Amino acid sequence: MKDAGCSGHAGSGRKQGAAAPCAACKLLRRRCSQDCVFAPYFPADEPHKFASVHKVFGASNVNKMLQELPEHHRGDAVSSMVYEANARIRDPVYGCVGAISSLQQQIDVLQTQLAVSQAEVVHMRMRQYSSNQSPENISPSSRHHPSQTPTRSLFSMDMVDQTNMGMGESLWSSCN
Repeated sequence: MKDAGCSGHAGSGRKQGAAAPCAACKLLRRRCSQDCVFAPYFPADEPHKFASVHKVFGASNVNKMLQELPEHHRGDAVSSMVYEANARIRDPVYGCVGAISSLQQQIDVLQTQLAVSQAEVVHMRMRQYSSNQSPENISPSSRHHPSQTPTRSLFSMDMVDQTNMGMGESLWSSCN
């Protein structure tokens, strides 16, 4: 029977003289050779990583995927497989897509809440502005001089270009 985890490229595995088998070989109860394809990515002190990947993808498939990739891409592939395997274990039907969908729904709800809050701020500013512009609040000298009207924005706020903003920035910036 072919050893699923230990037929990798020479020199890509464990260091000479290392006693502990990698997490993959330990779980599979196999001898971990120096050129084990799993050893660099599934260390003995993180057995949960390989256990979840093995449960979802199978050792043979993971071995094939890793051997087909150039060594410089394997680390990223293992990270992706671990993430997807954990997501599949939590949500067997949707996996990562379920997590992405849930996050997108949260974003939609938060954007709606933000829009409502912004509308409330505009409404309050309008009421404040209109109450300050009532005849009893305007001084007699400024009633007859329309050229003295302020040139400042009605709300003392202007919209900011949303495309250039980071996550934590507000949609409004003060123009003081």
